[in-house]
Amino acid sequence: MMYNRREIELLSPAKDLECGLAAINHGADAVYIGASNFGARKAAGNSVADIGQLVQHAHLYGARVFVTLNTLLFDNELQPAVDMAWQLAEVGVDAFIIQDVGLLECNMPPVALHASTQMDNRWAGKVRFWQDIGFEQVVLPRELSEAQIRDISSVTDVRLEYFIHGALCVSYSGQCFMSQCINGRSANRGECGQPCRLKYDLVDCQGNILDINRHLLSLKDMNQSTNIERLMDAGVSSFKIEGRLKDASYVSNITLHYRQIIDDILLRRTEYSRSSAGRVEAGFVPDPSKSFNRDFTTYFFSGRRDDIWRPATPKSMGEKVGRVVSCGKRSFAVDTCLTLSNGDGICYIDRRGELCGTQVNNIAGREITPDKMGGIARGVDIYRNSDVRFEAMLRRDSSRRLIDVDMVFGMMPDGRFGLTLTDDEGLTTTVGAALTAQPANNPEAACANTRRQLAKLGGTPFALRRFGFACESDGMWFLASAELNALRREAVAAHTKARLERHRPQPFSFVKSDVKYITDTIQRNGNVINAKARAFYERHGVTSCERGYELTSDYRGAVVMTTKHCLMDARGCCLKGNPHLRRTLPLFLQNDKDRYKLDFDCQKCEMIISRV
Repeated sequence: MMYNRREIELLSPAKDLECGLAAINHGADAVYIGASNFGARKAAGNSVADIGQLVQHAHLYGARVFVTLNTLLFDNELQPAVDMAWQLAEVGVDAFIIQDVGLLECNMPPVALHASTQMDNRWAGKVRFWQDIGFEQVVLPRELSEAQIRDISSVTDVRLEYFIHGALCVSYSGQCFMSQCINGRSANRGECGQPCRLKYDLVDCQGNILDINRHLLSLKDMNQSTNIERLMDAGVSSFKIEGRLKDASYVSNITLHYRQIIDDILLRRTEYSRSSAGRVEAGFVPDPSKSFNRDFTTYFFSGRRDDIWRPATPKSMGEKVGRVVSCGKRSFAVDTCLTLSNGDGICYIDRRGELCGTQVNNIAGREITPDKMGGIARGVDIYRNSDVRFEAMLRRDSSRRLIDVDMVFGMMPDGRFGLTLTDDEGLTTTVGAALTAQPANNPEAACANTRRQLAKLGGTPFALRRFGFACESDGMWFLASAELNALRREAVAAHTKARLERHRPQPFSFVKSDVKYITDTIQRNGNVINAKARAFYERHGVTSCERGYELTSDYRGAVVMTTKHCLMDARGCCLKGNPHLRRTLPLFLQNDKDRYKLDFDCQKCEMIISRV
C-alpha cells in the first residue's frame, strides 16, 4: 500500500554565514537566519549577499533557508521590511518567519510564510487559523506538553515546528513586556534586555523575605534528546535548535548531535523521511554538555517538573565533573570518572551561593591544582565549562556532508563518450565529450585508469558509491587522464547546477481570506502596533483592537509576563496542595530598581507578573 511519508526537518540557527554553512555541513535540513533588520535577534543581522551564498550551499543538498522577519513593525517600517523581503526572494530564500500580521496586508513576495512562536500559538484553534489563512509552518510554544502537541496535531494539517534545544524564555513567547516596560527595549522588536536573568528577592504580602538575591526567573536550557521520537509521533515535523547568537562550534556540535539521533530513528521508522539529502562524515563525536548550557531540562514535555530553573546563576555551567572529596591549600580531589586536562575551565557555586570560576593548572590522578582555590571546599560540585581537548577537536573539525552518486561511463550513440551521474534522490545528469581514444594495449590497466580518474571527487560535495561501464568494451580504450579529468569536472558542474535548479523554491501564493479569528477582541498583549495589523484582524472579524505595549507609556499595573514557571511550585509550595499559603499572597519580586506583583492562576498552572 502506498502512503505519503512525513518529512522530518532538523532546523538549525545561524548567527552569520559561517554558522549557516556549519549547520548545513553538519546535517541541518534547514537553517534560520536574520537579515540586516527586522529579526528578533537585533545583534544577528546579515547581508542579502551572505544569505544568498548560504542559500546556494543549502539548496545543493535540498536543504532550505528561512529568514526571520519576526519583529513587530511600526507603520513606517512595513514598506522597508517588504522591500527587503523582495530582495531576499531574489536570492532564493525558502520562507519568512513572521510575527507581525501587518505584513499579510502588504505586497509580500511569493515566498512561504511561517508563524513565529512570538505569535503565541498555544491553542489548537489559533494554529488552525494560521493554517486556514495559508501559513506553511507554525512554531509551537516551548511550554507545550506531549499531550498538548498531540491535541493540536489531531485537528490541524499544517507542519508543526517545536524547539528541542537551547535557551528557554521564561515567558510565553510574544507575551513578555518586562524589558519594554523597564527601559523601552522591546523583546518583540529584537531588543530584549533579559531582565529574567537578573537577581531578585521574593517577598510576601507582609514584607517577609522568602528568597534573597537569586536569579528566580532564570531557567535551565532545553534538551529533548531523549524525546525526539515521541515528538515525531506527537505530530512535530520540524525540530528547532535555539541559538541565533551562538558561534559556529556550538552550531556544529548541537546540529550533529541531533542529526545522529534523527537518522537512527529514520532507519527504523519508514513512515518518516529526511527532508534533505547528503550524509555527514563526522570529524568528531558530538556532546551537548560541552557546549554552552545552563544545565538541561525537558521543561513541561512530560508534565510539570520542579527541575526547570537554576536560580544560582544564568551563566553556562557546562558538564558536571563531580564532587570535591578532599581539599588542601593548593589542590583538591574530586570524585569523577571524567578525564580533565591542563587548561580546562572549571566552575562551582561557593558556600555564599555565588558562581566562581578558575582554570586547571595541573592534574595528578584525581588531584587537581587550579589557578586559584577561593571557595573550593569539600562537598562542592565541580563543573567543566571549557574542555580544551574538545574545543581543539572542533577547531580541527573535518566533517563533510556528501551526496552519494553512481557513475556510468561509456560510448554515446553520437560517437562521443558520456559520463552519467545519478544521486540518492534519483536525479540524473549526463555530459558528453569527444575524447581521444585508442585501443588499449593493456585493457585491464586502461580500465583501472579510467575509473581512477573519473572517481576523483575530492573537494566536491559528491562521493562515489558505484562505478560502471555502459558496456564491457567501454573500458577497453586508452584515454588521456587530462581529458577524463575534464569530463569529470564538467559532469560535477552540470550535476551541481541541476541540483540547484531542482531545489529552487516554488512560488508560494498567499490568498487573502475572511476566515474568522478565534476571538473578536485583541487586547494590548495581542501586539498590534501598526494600522495594517489592525486592518488584518478587522478583516477576520475582530471588532475591538487595543494598541500594543510599544505604543503606550503607562505600565502601572500592567501584566508584563505570563509564565508556566511558578515560584510557589518551584519552592515546593504549590497552592493546590497548600491552600493555606494563599494568606501570604500576593508575592512580590523586587531588586534595587524594580518591583513586580505575582499572581497565580492555579487552574491554568500559570504565574502572572505585573508591574507595580
